Amino acid sequence: MVFVRTTPPRPVDVTAVFPELAPLARAAIRLHPRAGAPSVRDSSVGGPLLWPSAEPWPHCEGSHLDSGFRQSPAEVRLERRMRARRHRDPHGPAITPEEEATKERNAAMLTERHGASPPWPADCPVPLLPVAQLYLRDISLLRPPGRADLLQVLWCPYDHDPDYKPSTALFWRSAVAVVDILATPPEPYEADWPGYVPEPCLLAPEAITEYPNSLDLSPEMRLMVEDWNRWQAADVGVDSSYADCPAEFYDCNLAAAPGWKVGGWPPWGRTDPYRRYCGVCDVQMVPLLTIASFEWDGGARRGWVPYEDQAAAYAAGHYAGQRPSQPTAVEVGSTDNMQLYVCPASPEHPHTDLIQ
Repeated sequence: MVFVRTTPPRPVDVTAVFPELAPLARAAIRLHPRAGAPSVRDSSVGGPLLWPSAEPWPHCEGSHLDSGFRQSPAEVRLERRMRARRHRDPHGPAITPEEEATKERNAAMLTERHGASPPWPADCPVPLLPVAQLYLRDISLLRPPGRADLLQVLWCPYDHDPDYKPSTALFWRSAVAVVDILATPPEPYEADWPGYVPEPCLLAPEAITEYPNSLDLSPEMRLMVEDWNRWQAADVGVDSSYADCPAEFYDCNLAAAPGWKVGGWPPWGRTDPYRRYCGVCDVQMVPLLTIASFEWDGGARRGWVPYEDQAAAYAAGHYAGQRPSQPTAVEVGSTDNMQLYVCPASPEHPHTDLIQ
């Protein structure tokens, strides 16, 4: 990878305070997506896929909900660039000649692809959008089937019943087997929400160790991390402001990392832990990928900001869609996470997903 991101060490060695947690440690890889220009040979978020030209591009044929939003993915990306330019130059033009020309090209391309009066997506299959492409050489925690060494994640940029989230699709493949690459994949006529159109990002994978959210602990262990006397006895310098809620300090600073990641523990919070079981073999499924609205937040979880991003993270003057904590521009749920789960017995069994 061409850049690195480094998570600061945790403020406390949690296993020194609670040795009972050591067996629950899990490996995770923070992906650290950052704006870039990935190629089909790169691991990426929102980048082009190494897709065989002879293989049909996947489409969603499900029922699509209508939010009232009406912009194509190309228009969403152009609007983001225009907002960024106007933010840098508040006194500049509302639209430049170059942007106007791009807008016209996008409109012409839509007409060429879909005609003057495209059908409402409920009435036709919708091409999926690339979300992530992960090579095994970069993301060693992947456990692909057979000789596969590449995971591709796509979704439909519309909400679907009953959970109001994009429908997702996973594809495992062997990169060396792809000889003729699809040069121009189809795109949907429009997206239901701009947060469903990822910005192209390169990755800086970083291996870390995670511990379960307190909601994932047994009742006995949960009481343990909620015991302020236990924290005091360990003499690890936890701020006394957490005396009434030590589990919050644990969850925010010592358990699961925020942001895009592979593996690790789920970031519960919207609901209590919701176990997922394989529909084929009934084995409990495990986290594969967390698709995050934000890499970190401005509150208690700021301690996860990589060293290399701290100057930008703490600077003033950012606005929605241009914050350093949201490089992918992805936004799912109410600024939540989408977690993808796979069967540990066979990654080829159907996956499942959950907004959390």
